Amino acid sequence: MTVPTIRVQSEDFDLCSESQVLTQGRADIGAVVSFVGLCRDEAGTLLALELEHYPGMAEAEIRRIGEMAIARFDLIGLTAIHRFGRIAPGEQIVLVIATAPHRQAAFDGASFMMDFLKTSAPFWKKEYLKDGTIGDWVSAKDADDRARDKWR
Repeated sequence: MTVPTIRVQSEDFDLCSESQVLTQGRADIGAVVSFVGLCRDEAGTLLALELEHYPGMAEAEIRRIGEMAIARFDLIGLTAIHRFGRIAPGEQIVLVIATAPHRQAAFDGASFMMDFLKTSAPFWKKEYLKDGTIGDWVSAKDADDRARDKWR
């Protein structure tokens, strides 16, 4: 049984290193699909995002989603890393890597993982703007719910 690698951390991550961990010594992998989410500058207005999470619950929910993705798409490997803390524009926030025997399963597994992670994992984002104001906590978007719901 494939077990997902799940981490919630303040430190940055390295896509190449994480991909190598999943693929090294494996001849059964036919596809590796990765997604890296970055912090946007929101047209030059954003100084930073502050990401908070519910410790323990965030990891458990991401693991649950990962296990669903592995079972549904017959993934060989899955890594999901989500950062928390203060993140500046251009910095990495989230990484998902899915490996599978065939490309479509890897694409679908990674997409499924992100669509559910975005809507189901307990993370909150607050915007710090360049003009010195602090924004509200960022609300969930209907588009994210629609992306998740296409998998049901």
